[in-house]
Amino acid sequence: MKKLMGAFVAVLACGAAVAEESDIDALAARHFGPLMETHDIPGIALGVTHGGDSQFFTIGLAARDDGVAVTPDTLFELGSISKLFTATQAALMEVRGELDLADPVSAYIEPLKESAFGALSLADLATHHSGGLPLQVPDRVSDTDALISWLKDWVPPMKGARSYSNISIGLLGHIESRIADRSYAELMEQGLFAEMGLRDTFVDVPDAVMPRYAYGVDRDTGEAIRVGPGVLDDEAYGVKSSARDLVRLLDLYLGHADAGDDLTQALARTREGFGTTEAYVQNLIWEEYPWPVDADRMVRGNSYDFILEPQPMERIVPARAPGQDVILNKTGATFGFGAYVVLLPGQDLGVVYLANRNIPNEARVRAMHGFVTDLLEGR
Repeated sequence: MKKLMGAFVAVLACGAAVAEESDIDALAARHFGPLMETHDIPGIALGVTHGGDSQFFTIGLAARDDGVAVTPDTLFELGSISKLFTATQAALMEVRGELDLADPVSAYIEPLKESAFGALSLADLATHHSGGLPLQVPDRVSDTDALISWLKDWVPPMKGARSYSNISIGLLGHIESRIADRSYAELMEQGLFAEMGLRDTFVDVPDAVMPRYAYGVDRDTGEAIRVGPGVLDDEAYGVKSSARDLVRLLDLYLGHADAGDDLTQALARTREGFGTTEAYVQNLIWEEYPWPVDADRMVRGNSYDFILEPQPMERIVPARAPGQDVILNKTGATFGFGAYVVLLPGQDLGVVYLANRNIPNEARVRAMHGFVTDLLEGR
């Protein structure tokens, strides 16, 4: 364990030099180092932005068998953190008058007129407010057209409930692509990612960058793995990025990176409160808790019950303005990778955790909560 904790390296934001061990280094080792041993994770990259200053902490390997060390520029699969980009794109298109989040889905997908799904709003798609959609696209559905056909006859089993689903956010991304008349990958890579200044964030990783794309560990077999194709995979869980780029994303939220007026408005829109659940306020994909908050409450909100079972959600109309004394969080995973990102606007703090193994949400949440708490309390 001492070797693992001592192996954490802090790299200055410019990437030019290795920093002296600091309190933040020690906290990273204390809270995230043990995950390596307990869960047999090949590598972790941690990025922190606090008060406008950024640091990165890396440990382990980008692939278990190749001996290449993780760096702040190693690409990891983000899993469902990808949904933040889909929601942000929708908010940006709303700012530019290209769509309205209050519009029904049927206004953009004509075959869904007169259907229960078609009556949902675009904001419902971005807040999982579907009334009982399953997490995954049904096995018998082979493409987007078949999914739309399936949705014509779908009936919400728990009307008004929040149901975490790749289908709802995936269809929102599909609508964005139709409006823009571009593939989702083109819309993100040539549009949103470029506008955000994210130079190492991709849907389709270019050949020249593939050597920096980590391999995950299959949670069942232990073999090296990367995400495979699926219906609406790009829109729901298909983005790959680095700790350095995600820290820039957090800096955009915190006002420490340049963003145009449209993007600034869109980022603020994603932080509005649209509904209240037992554990948190649902923003556009972001999940919002008051800060400070008990770790058990965040564990509950990130539990598999909240992911797999419909949860009652009370709508907030009109949507509530972005909060300051809050912690926003989003987990993400594929079969081989696990990620977690938090944002505390009132504390001017953001943290991202990327790893090439999918470990239980509770382990990620408790490690992050402990790290953030100790950092802010100066322990």
